[in-house]
Amino acid sequence: MTLLFRAAAVLAAVLVAGTAVPAGSTAAVSADLLNGHNWSQFAGARPTSSGVVITPLDRWITATEGARLQPNPPVNLAGPRLDVSGDFQVDATLSGVDGKAAYFQLYGKVPVIYDEWRQEPPSVRTGIVGGKLQIAVWDGKSDKAAETKTFGSGLSGDVSLSIRRSGGSVKVFVGGEQLGSVSERGVFGAGTVWFGADAAVGGGWTLRALTASGSAKVVDAPAWKQQPSSSSLRAKAAGLSRPIGIGTAVASGPLVSDDGYRAIAGREFTVLTPENDMKPQFVQPSRGVYAFAEADMLVDFARANDMAVHAHTLVWFEALPSWMRSASDKKTVMLDHIKTVAGHFKGRVAEWDVVNEPINEDNSDGLEHNLWHQAMGADYIPQAFRAARAADPNAVLYLNEYGAEQDGGRWDALYKLVKKLRADGVPIDGVGLQNHEYEKGDRTPPETFRKHVRALAALGLKVRISEMDVVSGGDTTMQAKEFAGKLAVCRDEPNCTTFGAWGFTDRYGSTADAGKYPVGPGDALPWDKSLTPKKAVTSLLAELR
Repeated sequence: MTLLFRAAAVLAAVLVAGTAVPAGSTAAVSADLLNGHNWSQFAGARPTSSGVVITPLDRWITATEGARLQPNPPVNLAGPRLDVSGDFQVDATLSGVDGKAAYFQLYGKVPVIYDEWRQEPPSVRTGIVGGKLQIAVWDGKSDKAAETKTFGSGLSGDVSLSIRRSGGSVKVFVGGEQLGSVSERGVFGAGTVWFGADAAVGGGWTLRALTASGSAKVVDAPAWKQQPSSSSLRAKAAGLSRPIGIGTAVASGPLVSDDGYRAIAGREFTVLTPENDMKPQFVQPSRGVYAFAEADMLVDFARANDMAVHAHTLVWFEALPSWMRSASDKKTVMLDHIKTVAGHFKGRVAEWDVVNEPINEDNSDGLEHNLWHQAMGADYIPQAFRAARAADPNAVLYLNEYGAEQDGGRWDALYKLVKKLRADGVPIDGVGLQNHEYEKGDRTPPETFRKHVRALAALGLKVRISEMDVVSGGDTTMQAKEFAGKLAVCRDEPNCTTFGAWGFTDRYGSTADAGKYPVGPGDALPWDKSLTPKKAVTSLLAELR
């Protein structure tokens, strides 16, 4: 019987709030955080009868050109967390610790991924590194730890850690003996604790026991099903004579940690696109090492709310793990990735962006000469589509591109490409036109967009507005008009299946001024940073009547 289903855990599901941890001793009231709680959707973890096995992911956020920017260790988003109101203690038994580093981390908030940057939240990480106890503290003001200290020696095998928050400090005990202490630095000021664990490459260990005590209570992941509304975008779109999908990109961290974000996502939309969690650097961080936990969680949310999943993306030249860029056998890498990833989600996603952003109108062949093109030439595109069809015969397969909603070289190159793919019998079903409007010159007249939709219809292709956002610069009336104009075209053209935005709230939008603390919110999406609907929402609703 696995940890997830042991009935004994029910008896310890809730801590007694307000029970303080006496100085120098372990509180009598404690709760088991392993048994009866979800550790099966924690990336790099595998629940067993003897504990949760932690394997190294070596997962990083990478730059466009492939350089490693930031570590991206996993957090158990779908598992238990703590609500804390004062002093508390977490006791963990790390089993099988060898010469490789083993890390156990308490997060005060969950990380938020802004495309190619991870906003590092406040956290305390304890590690057994080179036989010593290492304590690192992030204060939510930088990507780097604000403080790192090392204590003790000779730690290996089974290590019993006690992490105690007490009077503004974090004290760490090993085998009942205090080895180190650091300033808390406000890590737990938000009143929550989330759990993370990782291991150095070549290592691995088992979380054999995990309990908590003190002024805290255990909280499991929220219910996925959200309250529907007859006045929502999705309800109005369903009432059209030809219903269309209303889509959005969704981020896994906020989906769990932000109740308002979760409610809007489930209430307003019928199509969910994972913003980051299906990109290669997330799902295959090391060769042959797959991490589907966060993406599976998004699929579960979508299914609970009767949403289709538009999966993004199988083949791109960005968001790649560094090993994928340096591999000498690019064709094998690409085809194996498609087979495994599309196969994993077979029957659970409706659509795939198979190839993302292959166009470069400045090259004579109209294609971006990315790493896949350099290895295989233009043939990488039909090979990718055929591999995706073989992996999931029922998924609708899209090519996704930016800037091609406008007249000009990008549109001409895209049209030429997809026309040839269709003529050659390549199993491409549709084209995603992103509709990013960052500057005035990005705005496309609706009739130009309609002309392109119809041209693709003549080739037998579906079209979806895949990633629309409109930087307003404070002009919310213009923003509302731009959103409404594209939706009206999609509503009217029979081959346009979905109107999709790249997120829905400025609180987590990809146009945020990221890379700094605090993040400067963008202003490109229909809901503002307070989750209040803007004029754009009103204009979209008006087009769905």
